[in-house]
Amino acid sequence: MGGCSSFVKDAEVKEYTAKALEALKVLEDESGAGNDFLGWKHLPTQTPESLITDCEAIRDDWKGKGVDLVVVIGIGGSYLGAKCALEALSHNFSKQLSTKKDAPEIVFAGNNLSEEYISELMDLVQERNVACVVISKSGTTTEPAVAFRIIKQYIETRYGKAEAANRIVAVTDAKRGALKSLSTQEGYRTFVIEDNVGGRFSVLTPVGILPIVLGGFDIRAMLKGAAEMEAACAVASEENPALQYAAMRNLLYAEYGKKIEILVSFNPKFQYLGEWWKQLYGESEGKDGKGIFPASVLFTTDLHSMGQYIQDGERMLMETVVTVEKASRSVIIKSDEQNLDGLNFLAGKHVEECNAMAELGTKLAHIDGGVPQLGVSVEKIDEYNLGQLFYFFEKACGISAYILGVNPFNQPGVEAYKKNMFALLNKPGYEAQGEELRKRL
Repeated sequence: MGGCSSFVKDAEVKEYTAKALEALKVLEDESGAGNDFLGWKHLPTQTPESLITDCEAIRDDWKGKGVDLVVVIGIGGSYLGAKCALEALSHNFSKQLSTKKDAPEIVFAGNNLSEEYISELMDLVQERNVACVVISKSGTTTEPAVAFRIIKQYIETRYGKAEAANRIVAVTDAKRGALKSLSTQEGYRTFVIEDNVGGRFSVLTPVGILPIVLGGFDIRAMLKGAAEMEAACAVASEENPALQYAAMRNLLYAEYGKKIEILVSFNPKFQYLGEWWKQLYGESEGKDGKGIFPASVLFTTDLHSMGQYIQDGERMLMETVVTVEKASRSVIIKSDEQNLDGLNFLAGKHVEECNAMAELGTKLAHIDGGVPQLGVSVEKIDEYNLGQLFYFFEKACGISAYILGVNPFNQPGVEAYKKNMFALLNKPGYEAQGEELRKRL
């Protein structure tokens, strides 16, 4: 956290480290608010091998059927973790490459109510050999339920009901809910979302594991990385990385008015890491009139848009920079005889060296501009390191929210828009509220 040293006092760091140690104890003792939603804490070390082999069996079955497109339906935590992993681990241009892929393309639905999106998705599925994974505890959340109704009907019409049961897998509640009932009725293969794991902490459950396996990636390596981070983040010590991060961000928020935290990456593969992280922290901390507002940017791209504000705008910002130490590919800049662009001083350098110097230069500029810098570093982008990142941010989130004094595991504010939407759509039971709302429009 060296990028914060010029902003804070040693005594303050000591004070907030003590607060973080207390919060960690509450989390480890499972004595805090929301303690019935702590099933995520030991997923890396307690995930059974049978779960992975069951996911691999579906992968192999669908491969045998020639499935080349899997529609994963879910919203919020039911898709962001898997989307993050697949975007991070995939070739940037996998969709454009002509070489045959060993794994199916994974696309996502049920995360919006755009008619254009679902229509264009149907254009795609009609050209492909398709299967579906639907993720929902209840089966009645509007966005995924609408998408699943449409995709289910299409698969049944195209392949017949018997074959549709082989092409639809549900990740849902163990015993109750509309999706569980439908799965039993239709004979879908199912995976369980345990009651003690909330959606935004579910990436290392079947919610994330199944799409990651279907995408052709090594989930065992991801769980190994997460397991090592689980051990590191359980230690009641100032060296605990999750504790350090939680303490510093709360110190900057409470004592210096840094109310917005920007997650920064200099690698476009981490765009959806930012999206996953925003839900994790926004939904966990943004309540009771409190919380750091989470935002994300990709540099150097956004230095040419958001960079001006970050450098010179209102000083309520802090940044957390996720550094990737090693690139997995190599491109060297060559000399040019004319040198019209004036870049021969870069000849012989790797493009990633330029990226690294941009990162260091940005750090110094933003610190000089009044923006504290927190840092998180991974060796490279692969399953192991991504597993470490997932668990690190989850554990730090629990600690941070307890320092803040809120329940990290509920989300009461999410229901407000749903009630209004149901009323305006004339859902039975919401007629009176709908009439009142229409008077305001």
